[in-house]
Amino acid sequence: MSQKRILVTGASGCIGHYISEALIQETEHELYLLVRNPKKLQVDTQARSGVTVLQGDMQEIGQFADLLKTIDTAVLTATAWGGQGTFDINVHKTHELLNLLDIDRCEQVIYFSTASVLDRNNQPLKEAEELGTDYIRSKYECLQQISRLAIAPSGALSIAPKMTTVFPTLVLGGDSNKPYSHITSGIPEVTKYVDLIRFLKVDGSFHFIHGRDIATVVRHLIDNPPKEDETRSFVLGQEKLTVDQAIKEVCAYLGKKIYFRIPLSLSLANLIIVLFRIQMAAWDRFSMNYRHFTYQNVVNPASFGLPNYCATMSDVLKISGVEQLSK
Repeated sequence: MSQKRILVTGASGCIGHYISEALIQETEHELYLLVRNPKKLQVDTQARSGVTVLQGDMQEIGQFADLLKTIDTAVLTATAWGGQGTFDINVHKTHELLNLLDIDRCEQVIYFSTASVLDRNNQPLKEAEELGTDYIRSKYECLQQISRLAIAPSGALSIAPKMTTVFPTLVLGGDSNKPYSHITSGIPEVTKYVDLIRFLKVDGSFHFIHGRDIATVVRHLIDNPPKEDETRSFVLGQEKLTVDQAIKEVCAYLGKKIYFRIPLSLSLANLIIVLFRIQMAAWDRFSMNYRHFTYQNVVNPASFGLPNYCATMSDVLKISGVEQLSK
């Protein structure tokens, strides 16, 4: 496999850590890891030659203009999760970076969106634009702008035809050397309530994907860019899991028996919200009503004949440090 010059933005984030680690340990590519604070990057960047840490911010991406013209593959994981500057970083600065790449040299951009902006048929979800958090709305807007980028405003060719967009579902990951994802950090806490949760029957379903499995897919895509007639859009996730299945697997893992289950209907949930005057954001309310965050043709390492690291709820609990008590 020929050596490539690869840029990874957001390298110190949860997903960025896994991708950087995989590319350092499993490839010989020349790597440029963009981080705001190098002290937060816990991967061993001295493990081999050809790894350069770039200290900088997406808001000043223009300072790397000369380097960007030499990049073969750009992996864009950097994101602002909310607050001031969210749209600037997630939309405007992302497009500024794309415009700084050399259209003739760069063979692929792997752009990280989120599955939250898609409906169950993998089409743009209008509610994401209307009701989403700043993060979700900015990702929706960026996706819309990318879809209009086939021809640059000047009439020149655009980088858009070389873009591979990935849409992670619920992201798991983190350890002593990597930041924990929001979901992973909450799993041990949720298991404390299993004695109550096991008696509830909930209508809902979802996908999840571990950061290490995301890195495996990204590494594969770097070395095997989609061909002209192949899809360049991938929803990253393991097979669909219903909430009830998840509860059963958690109970089995923890050695908890389920004697009966009470259906938790949407009307009951709404009654609880009213009675206890629970404040819910518009997106949270939509999510509660939507319930089934599932997608078509989800992709994980097994889709490419590669081993999965975390494919089941038992894997999730084990990796999250929850002790198994079923045996």
